[in-house]
Amino acid sequence: MDSSEHGSPVISPGVAIGGTLPPGLTEEEAEEIQVELTKVDDEIQTLRQVLMAKERHAAELKRRLGISPLSEIKQNITKGWHDVQCSNAYMRTSQTLGDLNRRVTSSNLYLTASATLEDIGRSDAYKRTQETLSQAGQMTSAAFSTVGSAIRNRFGEMSTK
Repeated sequence: MDSSEHGSPVISPGVAIGGTLPPGLTEEEAEEIQVELTKVDDEIQTLRQVLMAKERHAAELKRRLGISPLSEIKQNITKGWHDVQCSNAYMRTSQTLGDLNRRVTSSNLYLTASATLEDIGRSDAYKRTQETLSQAGQMTSAAFSTVGSAIRNRFGEMSTK
């Protein structure tokens, strides 16, 4: 197998890509470099083949364990969210927002607004609007559930092929 199969050109001994040797490089050095380049290209090709075989083997093991692409995505998202929640930045932000929330909820403006909102919450117009939005939310939730099931089924079909 010559190095042209790896994407690098075959260079005649003593001749660089442009047809001449680079300054300060003898024909013997160029030949040695060419041999080394060929060896490295062959090693890269071998490593690619080994990696592809390992990836196929890992995919087969996951399939046998019942690990689908969707479950892997879910697991990655769950782990990522856990990592975010454990980060110093998240914990500091959470603490700051908690402190801010305590200050706001104990302010006179908040208490007055809260009482006004309670009055609004008892009104007939608010109750009718709430019922309408609740029904719309239930219908939307059902639609998303149907779409989610269809996606899960499709991923299941893809993983068994």
